[in-house]
Amino acid sequence: MHSSLFDLGQRDIWVFGGAGYLGRSVVAQLVAMQARVLCVDLEGRAAEMVGENGSQEQVTAASLDAANTTAVDTFVKDQVAARGVPLGLVVMTYASTAKRFDDLSADDFDRANHGNLTATFALSRAVGNAMAEQGRGSIVLFSSMYGSVSPDPQVYVAPMNPNPVEYGVGKAGIQQMARYLAVHYGPKSVRVNSISPGPFPNPTLQKDNPEFMGRLAQKVPLGRVGQAPEIAGAVGFLLADASTFVTGQNLAVDGGWTAW
Repeated sequence: MHSSLFDLGQRDIWVFGGAGYLGRSVVAQLVAMQARVLCVDLEGRAAEMVGENGSQEQVTAASLDAANTTAVDTFVKDQVAARGVPLGLVVMTYASTAKRFDDLSADDFDRANHGNLTATFALSRAVGNAMAEQGRGSIVLFSSMYGSVSPDPQVYVAPMNPNPVEYGVGKAGIQQMARYLAVHYGPKSVRVNSISPGPFPNPTLQKDNPEFMGRLAQKVPLGRVGQAPEIAGAVGFLLADASTFVTGQNLAVDGGWTAW
């Protein structure tokens, strides 16, 4: 394989949720691959990240609450008018209540899945339709290991809460959405895939809960949790020419968590 297969030189890639723990590594990897990146996150977060790492030459910061589907349509139209249709879209946004199962109301469940499923659908369709008109593009959605398997209660002993049900349900839906969109947009040469990371606990959680980290590591065939940069290569691969015949797939980046 040639290095050009992994070159995103001057391609415009939009990353929603790009200022989060995993999002920062994804944006950094895309910058290293020479992409032009639109980093979108909740109010002020993307601008703060870009200011901290000095990536203003390649990264443009923007603010948007992806759960506001009306605002999403307007945002996409404005950005297409200003930047053109992107060649890549990465959707890393999510919603969760972090509530225990018996404390979760039906309204809580609906709000979370609006933020997970409805927001991703609205954003992917708005950008996907623009890509389809151009006859090219790659969309990468973010699922989770908990979109494929249920959390093991023995890992989440007190004071940890089991990963909430609405999160897993939403992430399972993301995998199916990727498959559906891959079939829908395939004739227009737009590829759609999903990535299922996990476990990737943030640094604060790792530092404050060493026993929990140990239990997580025991569930992973590689014997450890993931580090943020390890998710970025998978995103780069699915956006690059190295994966031009890959669509409708869910790529697990979980150290083997879902293999047993």
